[in-house]
Amino acid sequence: MLFKIVIMRLLFAIIFVTIIMTNDSYGTDSSSDGAIPVSRLRTVWSKEVLPDRVHSDYPRPLLTRREWLNLNGYWDWQPSDAPALSAGADSARISVTKNDQFNGRILIPFPLESSLSGVGKSFDRIAYRRQFKIPQTWKNDQRILLHFGGVDWETIVYVNGQFAGKHQGGYDPFYFDITNHVKTSRDELNEIVVYVYDPTNHGEQPRGKQSINPSGAQYRSVTGIWQTVWLEPVAKSYIQSLNTTTNIDKNILYIHPLIENPKPELSLRFEVFDGDELVVEAFGGVDGRTMMKIPAGKLKLWKPDTPFLYQLRVQLLERGIPIDQVGSYVAFRKIDLARNAQGRMRIRLNNKFVFLMGVIDQGYWPDGLYTPPCDNAIKSDVMTIKSLGFNLIRKHLKVEPERWYYWCDRVGVLVWQDMPSGDNRTIESKKIFQHELQRMIKSRSQHPSIIIWSLFNEGLGQHRTPEYVKFARQLDQSRLINAASGWNDFNVGDLKDAHKFPGPETPVMDNIRCGVIGSFGGITLVAPQEHLWTTETWGYSHAKDSETLLIKYQKMHNELKTMIENGLSAAVFHQFVDVESECNGVVTYDRALLKMPLNEVKKINAETIKYGSSE
Repeated sequence: MLFKIVIMRLLFAIIFVTIIMTNDSYGTDSSSDGAIPVSRLRTVWSKEVLPDRVHSDYPRPLLTRREWLNLNGYWDWQPSDAPALSAGADSARISVTKNDQFNGRILIPFPLESSLSGVGKSFDRIAYRRQFKIPQTWKNDQRILLHFGGVDWETIVYVNGQFAGKHQGGYDPFYFDITNHVKTSRDELNEIVVYVYDPTNHGEQPRGKQSINPSGAQYRSVTGIWQTVWLEPVAKSYIQSLNTTTNIDKNILYIHPLIENPKPELSLRFEVFDGDELVVEAFGGVDGRTMMKIPAGKLKLWKPDTPFLYQLRVQLLERGIPIDQVGSYVAFRKIDLARNAQGRMRIRLNNKFVFLMGVIDQGYWPDGLYTPPCDNAIKSDVMTIKSLGFNLIRKHLKVEPERWYYWCDRVGVLVWQDMPSGDNRTIESKKIFQHELQRMIKSRSQHPSIIIWSLFNEGLGQHRTPEYVKFARQLDQSRLINAASGWNDFNVGDLKDAHKFPGPETPVMDNIRCGVIGSFGGITLVAPQEHLWTTETWGYSHAKDSETLLIKYQKMHNELKTMIENGLSAAVFHQFVDVESECNGVVTYDRALLKMPLNEVKKINAETIKYGSSE
């Protein structure tokens, strides 16, 4: 490690900034065929991307079944002229036509614009095609569900030429029951055709940092399928979802399953495990929630130091016979606000004051853009952040695939989850925003690592803020709500949030909400050219070398300690990795170099967390 740090310091000692773009290193731009400049920058995990097992890990860790079929891999694709639903098209009349030549090939689940997709082009309307066979082991009387982890933005699906379903939303998972459309013989080929429309910043939908013309803090857009596509066989009645809540003060777990096709003769069996040990068992009906109490002495709390997860098994019974079984996990943890001895409102985790020392993570990859190369890459990012001593990740203006949150749950990192932003200028766009906010909270609310929902960032698309705070609170009463991170404050929500670059600058405390710094830092240290997306870089402030960056980082933390004494509860450093031309990350975009020694950053963060939590 010492050798690596010495080499790193030598590298950064000779860094210089250039503003000359080397086009022959980054591809060519040809608007006539949709080509875009695609950097050759890759992460080390690119070599793990193999077409026959790309993103082969189970995509839904909180509701697992043994049988499933991964449809990732090579699909056919082509630009499409299919009309958009948002433009008033009738999905039932958009049919698969002979004009669909599908003479291109794309590696799913990587978005069209990414280098890992094999395409590197951008179109607002595209069509995909994939053939598959139903596995011989699946029973003929089972229902077949077609799942999409995420498609940006509008999706119309046909199976064997028949309309299967439609969906709008770039960040939430969805599925269609395609039982009536698949061929009954297990030897016959079935065909999926997917039409996608994504207007990016020409549209009215939430899109986060995506832009058709990326520059500065706006990054490369992504189009189409960007998360795992998969098939799942289920019984005619099956467990659609599990909603769990915990009460650490009373040792109580509540489980509220949603059952598809419920019937009077159905019941449920719940089992909670600590490893192989059965902790508690209960039986319940299918039309309400079941309460389970963890025995005295058996309760283990989830926190970053000890992120304990109970394993959960749920069986759906028909007259006592199991017809469906799912696996899951659950954590006992509590997040709330309380006044400290000085009367200032502070954040508590499991009834103890905790200072949140976070880092912004935008979830971009040079080779996959929105999509990480593989599960090992996801795990590495989360573990690197924890190794640097941060106890919080602010997931900035993006909703990740579920496996990202799974690793946060397992490794023990708290998550501040942003709602992806949009312009929200029209009545229709505001409806879309509310719908996608609801879907974000619903689809990710079972992950114990998430402790904050953040609705707006720096005024972008901000509207009806008090209404949305109430709306989010109705959806989830177990987490903190940040109405707006930076800029426009409407005196609602749990947090009063200020931004300052480089900063930090504390918000004016109101003794009703917690004071937090949602973003500060942004110090640019430009890496050697082989680790850059482009040599045309920028940042909010600059450091000439690694030592200077570390000194600036330490100075900021010294200032944070003074702010903590005045009631500051959280601070989020900008940012974890460089993203495209924005080179103010602690780590280079390709995840190859740390810009400061890990142990030094870890020590500084640990001191600040301890200082802010000792009340």
